[in-house]
Amino acid sequence: MSLHTVLLVEDDESDILFLKRAFRKAGLGHRLEAVMNGRAAVSYLSGDGPYADREKHPRPSHVLLDLKLPEKSGFEVLEWIRNTPELKDLHVSILTSSSESADIEKAKLLRADCYLVKPMSFNALLEIVAALDEWIRTGRVPASSLWPVDATAPSP
Repeated sequence: MSLHTVLLVEDDESDILFLKRAFRKAGLGHRLEAVMNGRAAVSYLSGDGPYADREKHPRPSHVLLDLKLPEKSGFEVLEWIRNTPELKDLHVSILTSSSESADIEKAKLLRADCYLVKPMSFNALLEIVAALDEWIRTGRVPASSLWPVDATAPSP
């Protein structure tokens, strides 16, 4: 199995640590890179500045994107990704605390691949990580997404 890089865009250090721990506990071989704000996410994805070395900072196959971020919101990052030709097909999952219907609809409108609400327990986080691994391996959007299970990302 080839290793994939997953970019986590999250401003809460404890959420980053929990997700890294979940990746380890689940035995996933995927590389998890983390940035803590929207502007850093754009720099990472562009390969700019400190992220120019693709050996150290490989282009991700998937992005886990929080919505409430400093410097650029998750929605702004998602819109930028979808409007950047070389990134427009990048797999993006919203991973946020918000289950507000307005946020879900906006994420769908901006063509996020799926929308996941951060779980309250570590065991539930392990389930999300397992679903993410299945998505990476098979291309099937996680069933835990708030989109219909058999749906793919909304068409442009």
